[in-house]
Amino acid sequence: MSLTRRNFFKSGSLLAFPFLGETSAQRATAGALRTGALRIGPDIYQSIGVRPFINGTGTLTVNSGSLELPEVRAAMDAAAQHMVQLDELMDRVGARLADLTGAEWGIVTAGCAAAMTHATSACVAGGNPDKHIRLPNTVGLEKDEVIIPKHSRNNYDAAIRAVGVRIIEVETTQELEAAIGPRTAMIYIFAGPRADAGPPSFEDITRIARQKNIPVLTDAAAEVLTIPNVHLQRGSTMVAYSGGKQLRGPQCSGLLLGRKDLVKAAWVHSAPHHGFARNMKVGKEEIIGVLAAVESWVTRDHKAAWQQMLDRLDHIGKRVSSIPGVTTDVREPAGLSNRSPGLTVRWDAANLGITGQQVAQVLDTTEPRILVAGSRGAQNGVSITAFNLAPGDERIVADRLYTVLSARHVLSAAESPKPPVTDLSGVWDVHIDFEASSGEHSISLHQQGGRLQGNHRGEFVARDLAGTIDGDVVQFRSSLPERAIGNALSFTFDGKVEGDRMSGDLDMGEYLTARWSATRHGYARG
Repeated sequence: MSLTRRNFFKSGSLLAFPFLGETSAQRATAGALRTGALRIGPDIYQSIGVRPFINGTGTLTVNSGSLELPEVRAAMDAAAQHMVQLDELMDRVGARLADLTGAEWGIVTAGCAAAMTHATSACVAGGNPDKHIRLPNTVGLEKDEVIIPKHSRNNYDAAIRAVGVRIIEVETTQELEAAIGPRTAMIYIFAGPRADAGPPSFEDITRIARQKNIPVLTDAAAEVLTIPNVHLQRGSTMVAYSGGKQLRGPQCSGLLLGRKDLVKAAWVHSAPHHGFARNMKVGKEEIIGVLAAVESWVTRDHKAAWQQMLDRLDHIGKRVSSIPGVTTDVREPAGLSNRSPGLTVRWDAANLGITGQQVAQVLDTTEPRILVAGSRGAQNGVSITAFNLAPGDERIVADRLYTVLSARHVLSAAESPKPPVTDLSGVWDVHIDFEASSGEHSISLHQQGGRLQGNHRGEFVARDLAGTIDGDVVQFRSSLPERAIGNALSFTFDGKVEGDRMSGDLDMGEYLTARWSATRHGYARG
């Protein structure tokens, strides 16, 4: 029930978590807010019609990452009052990051994804301007391939592909060894249990890479910063972090640490220098802000901070568990990624008359707005991550949860499915109207009673789909896991059937919404 950087986008991102996926109520609420002139102050977001929230979902970027530390905000404000030369600034910051972290060198980037892009560019072009200005055109360059184990394919490796390199995907240690050649620029690892276990395992990758003199980049975006750095100790050449997650630095910042020559080359390929990555600009404020965050990290009492989070969850747990039938459980994960204690609150939905998904939606669409992860079925309940709870938030969350769970609710009995108005089996031509374009897709369906199964073919990739028809109402969903091509896709089609035509709304998860219509495919005769 907890959210991570990886599983948020897995199987359709927003759709996987109804507290975010039930967007219609949220959009209706937001639309009812009046948009006026921006007012600087506590209600800065409300002044333009945006509803802020108490964040019980962790450090998801779409939910604003994390709250910047006061010392980070102070450092950025001070930095904004002066003018400096950015190359000089990054050189001194790089040296200081090396002192603080034990890495050979460090740079600040415009997010972890930018750090991945610059690291890739460094491995491809090595700080050579003649090569740099060609990117992302890699034709004629000696090294233009990046190896990614299948367990490390994810939405974020788009930052590597953006450089123009060819991705070589491997599934075994033997395939890894065979894939390395004169054109291999880098190997990428998405840090986590899958990479640790393999195949190929983290240790196998770094061992082979050392033998072949191939740089290894580890993506540790949502992890805590370990000093000395665990990934560099295990053989990585460079490691990338988000500045706006566990570090609580500037939200549009990242951190690249590692081998001095490659990290310095990554800065050459970064803004403010002209060329491919000019659009990934990092300012003096973010550079100083990340340095302040790292300075704070190395002096912080992490045990005390952890205990504060546990105390907040304990307050919530004691309050809601006083309701008959409600149980709570505190999770204390030991991994490096998204490290934060969490609270699971469970109850029998039939006894309380409300599901975890419904509670999450109530908290999201009422005031004060609170975001938590909700589920139903065997795991019915809500999950709260403590990392972004500010002092006092625990009282608000506890009181709201208590109020919602102790109120009288009645679960609506599920209506019996209506007989399908037609058999949708066959091939359908689908037209989709996106924000600024349209697309022609194809769907093949097989219907058994009210159940639908089939295949959805888009412009470039095909994926399986499943759904239902209830009377004249249809809903079917297709999905493509991120490990298939490096990006997850999830389309949920809602609509109605009228003869040989269907139409309705399309929810594309993190890619928002569109309209769709479909007609039965007309086969040519003759």
